[in-house]
Amino acid sequence: MKQYKSKLDLSKYLNTLKINDKTIGFVPTMGALHNGHLSLINKCSKENDITVVSIFVNPTQFNNKNDLINYPRTLAKDLDKIKDYCDIVFIPDENEMYNEPDKRLFDFGNIDKVMEGKHRIGHFNGVAQIVSRLFDIVQPTNAYFGLKDFQQVAIIKNLVQQLDLKTNIISCKILREESGLAMSSRNERLAPKLRENAAIINKVLIESKSKKSELTVSELENWVISKLNKNEFIEIEYFSIVDNTTLENITEWKDNITGCIALHTGNVRLIDNVGY
Repeated sequence: MKQYKSKLDLSKYLNTLKINDKTIGFVPTMGALHNGHLSLINKCSKENDITVVSIFVNPTQFNNKNDLINYPRTLAKDLDKIKDYCDIVFIPDENEMYNEPDKRLFDFGNIDKVMEGKHRIGHFNGVAQIVSRLFDIVQPTNAYFGLKDFQQVAIIKNLVQQLDLKTNIISCKILREESGLAMSSRNERLAPKLRENAAIINKVLIESKSKKSELTVSELENWVISKLNKNEFIEIEYFSIVDNTTLENITEWKDNITGCIALHTGNVRLIDNVGY
């Protein structure tokens, strides 16, 4: 596994591979890797000639400074976990990625104004800044993202269209812990009691699917919020049932919709979703 800290050095090496028509698969991460990340990397390695993983905690997508400070950083463990699946790992520092401030502002219409965009102002603009920079460096054939970050996948697909990039965005199913809790780097910050209680999130979302036939959309949204808020360790931020393409709240049941949730347990913020 080759390691690069310089974007110029990485680009030069990748260019030698592209001359030989190698397909480049890419998995951008912020480290603190878990089995969800590893499933993306494993899928990437099976579907491409070369697998590139980036590890970079991107400051521009954090609207909460404490969240950035507390984000887990486990580089040595991360490198050990991916060594058998990854050909190249890119581990730049902040100065390498932002040697001068990135003042670009992206227009995603409405899809970055709702849910995460509404509650984390500027988050998706920061995501677009770093993903566009990484795509420019790696120029991947395929890039892999987990559907736990449902809205982020929609944003990145829109970004690729806007910039007319040739990269295919591959969205991958959510991996869950044995309890049903969606795998997340943030889970490592959960105290045992909180982690145990957080398993209720997926249980309620799954149960909500059986309620679809007897409740209206708004009634089901309220049912999920009420059910989870009864747990003393959980505070709901939002639960929205939205169109998969526009991310607009729906008012009547139809096909291709997803329920997206964000909540706090202790001082940790978690997200999850379920398809209806």
